[in-house]
Amino acid sequence: MEFFCYHRDRPGSLALRDELLEEHWSYMDRYVKEMIARGPTLTGDGDAPTGSMHIVDLPDPVAARTFAFEEPGYQAGVYRDVLLRRWSNTLGRTMWDFPGGRTGGNRYLVLGLGTGQAADLAVPTDQDELIAYGPLLSDDGTTWLGTAALLRAPDPDTARAILTQDRYATIEVHNWQFGGRPS
Repeated sequence: MEFFCYHRDRPGSLALRDELLEEHWSYMDRYVKEMIARGPTLTGDGDAPTGSMHIVDLPDPVAARTFAFEEPGYQAGVYRDVLLRRWSNTLGRTMWDFPGGRTGGNRYLVLGLGTGQAADLAVPTDQDELIAYGPLLSDDGTTWLGTAALLRAPDPDTARAILTQDRYATIEVHNWQFGGRPS
C-alpha cells in the first residue's frame, strides 16, 4: 500500500529541525527500499524548509502511522501537523526514475484537497514534467480525498494548473526539492 505523508513545520522550529537532521536521515534510511519520493518543501525564495514530504510503500495503515509519528522531528515537536493519506502511484515509478533528473528547473508539490466527486484520477496527458502523481485516498482506499503531484514547472501558477481548479476545497502549491541524504 502506498502512502503520502507530509509533515508541516511548526513556526520557529528551524533550529530544532537542523539539530535533528542526521536523526531524520538515519530514520528515513530504514525505509529506503519503501521510498517512492521524498524531499523538503521550501519557502518561496527556497532558503528555508517548510515541511517534509514522503511517499512510501508500506504494508498497512498501522505501519504508515508508525512511519509518520515515530519520525524524530515529529517526536521532538518540529512539525505542527501531519497529512497522512493512502496514495496510488499512477505513474508506477519512483522519483529517481524521473527522466528529468534530480536538478534543473523549479520543482513543486501540488496538493488538491477534495470535496465531493473524485477529480483528476487519470494521469495528465503531458507526463514529461511529472515526477509523481496520484489520488489521496481513505485508509481503506475506497474514498477519494484529493490529489498529490510532484512536478517540474516554470512557476507556481503553471504547477497549480495540473489540477482542475473548481473540483477542490483548496489547492496548495509548495516549492519542493528532491530529498535524501546528500551524497
